[in-house]
Amino acid sequence: MKTTNNKIGMPTLGFGTLIPDKALTISATIDALEAGFRHFDSAERYQNENEVGIALREGLAATGIKREEIFVTGKLWNTNHRPDRVKAAFEASLGRLGLDYMDAYLIHTPFAFQPGEDHDPRDENGHTIYDQEVTLANTWKAMENLVDEGKVKNIGLSDVNVEQLSSIYKSARIKPSIIQVEAHPYLPETELLNFCKENDIVFLAFAPLGHGIRPGVLEDPVILRIAEKIGKTPAQVLLGWAAQRETTILTTPKTKARAKENFDVDFLPQDAFDEINGIETRQRYNQVVKTGVPGFIARVD
Repeated sequence: MKTTNNKIGMPTLGFGTLIPDKALTISATIDALEAGFRHFDSAERYQNENEVGIALREGLAATGIKREEIFVTGKLWNTNHRPDRVKAAFEASLGRLGLDYMDAYLIHTPFAFQPGEDHDPRDENGHTIYDQEVTLANTWKAMENLVDEGKVKNIGLSDVNVEQLSSIYKSARIKPSIIQVEAHPYLPETELLNFCKENDIVFLAFAPLGHGIRPGVLEDPVILRIAEKIGKTPAQVLLGWAAQRETTILTTPKTKARAKENFDVDFLPQDAFDEINGIETRQRYNQVVKTGVPGFIARVD
């Protein structure tokens, strides 16, 4: 399989760093690097950028891999959507990661929360407090400034729908290079994918294995049948399907064995690819696109 399928050089197979345990973040990130992963997806919201940075420094030093050989993405959290907060948030993430630049920086969700240090601002009734004084277009202009200053090479959006992406794309001075959304056979996001292909935007799929939820795509009869037929695991079948439809993919293997499995991906026979495309079950596992309520890390009171 080609290591990239896009103009920005983002490797097709990426490692997502959403791991609550900090020690496991370090070991899993190093294991992913050693297994062959060269694309690492991080975020302020994950609260482990320091550990991701440690892992990358240690892993690069141990393997002799150069910084320019890896692709690192960060994300702007919802509480930093106001234009005057974007640069500071970006530079704080860059500092925690211990990097001189990022290859990509994304707006984590299209929802603006009350600005401040609390990632998850709530009112007395437990409802998320939104920031009504900033628009996604305002935030995007501040993201463009980061590119102008040479701090990041590519900017993009996450958890958006076609309407939101189209609106930003039409008005943007610097067009989105990437979008990151949930996608798998139960949520193929075909319309969004087609828009990205038509406009040369990288479609980055998270949860390609349905977050590993069972029952789910990993146990779908079609996936199981194809896996047995071609001698691959269900996860490898799902990742092969995702790559074959020209998406880039994030997984979060937490062991060396799983990292090697998730990196050993090939395109499927055409009949198998077509059969997966014919799956009619529809399910979204991450509801943030509909509600704006953060569901990434459980709140601790």
